[in-house]
Amino acid sequence: MLTVIQAALEAGFLYAPIALALFLSFSILNIADMTTDGAFVLGGAVSAVCCIAGHPILALPAAMLATAAAGFITAFLQTKLGVPSILAGIITNIGLYSINLMVMGTSNLSLFQKDSIYTLAKASGFAGSWSKLAVTAIVVVLICVLLVLFLGTRLGLSIRATGDNADMVRASSINPTFTITVGLCIANAMTGLSGAMAAQYNTFTEVNGGTGMVVLALAALVIGETLIGKGSMVRRVVGVVVGSIIYRAIYAAALRANVPADYMKLVSAIIVGLAIAAPSIRRWAAFQNKKRQALAARKEEQ
Repeated sequence: MLTVIQAALEAGFLYAPIALALFLSFSILNIADMTTDGAFVLGGAVSAVCCIAGHPILALPAAMLATAAAGFITAFLQTKLGVPSILAGIITNIGLYSINLMVMGTSNLSLFQKDSIYTLAKASGFAGSWSKLAVTAIVVVLICVLLVLFLGTRLGLSIRATGDNADMVRASSINPTFTITVGLCIANAMTGLSGAMAAQYNTFTEVNGGTGMVVLALAALVIGETLIGKGSMVRRVVGVVVGSIIYRAIYAAALRANVPADYMKLVSAIIVGLAIAAPSIRRWAAFQNKKRQALAARKEEQ
């Protein structure tokens, strides 16, 4: 049981940056960024190449810079060329498939017996058998702190205002093109960080490894907002991370229950569907409860 919990926590923190990226682009900027799948693979590809070259720590910022560039392309298509946000992300995502193949030089790369941030931590004796979880959690917590602090700055507040009302921001002499570009660059950089850590954690990366990441991140985002709720920025960011961990815990429980591997995609689809429908289900349940209370009160009056 302890092993399952540890695996769920590791996976939850590992993929939490993608949910944070979606939180920034979807919840804050109100943009459906479909670059996520390709950016995740690009982050893993850059990380793998850096690890093979013997620079596992440098691999993380390098991956973030590369995927920030992908976010810039998406923002450019949207803000300068007038391409709708969803189509802009899809166009970039399609182009990234070829870019990822160019970076890796093949459809997959193995990091077996190569140094990574996890092997370095294990070799130093850091956190013992929990070293992978500790390293990943430290990185994610640092990203969460930086994200909260950034969203409280003048630029961060401008990005938040852009998502609320771009016309008002424009009338306030703030350039929404700039804020959208910065927001998408940061969001994709976090996605790339997740891909970079996942590549080193799994000791391999492959060109189709990002398929469905945007949907899974959306599920984590919705789970966090449903259970933790909306409030302060700290609460919302913590909710995203908690949502990612809960999603992975459910996934791990399904594996623990010996669900056949062929059915895991179905399990994922059910989890995602329930997570997205959860707010509607909760509102329906609350309405039914009020309805029953009203009927009971009417019967007492009679």
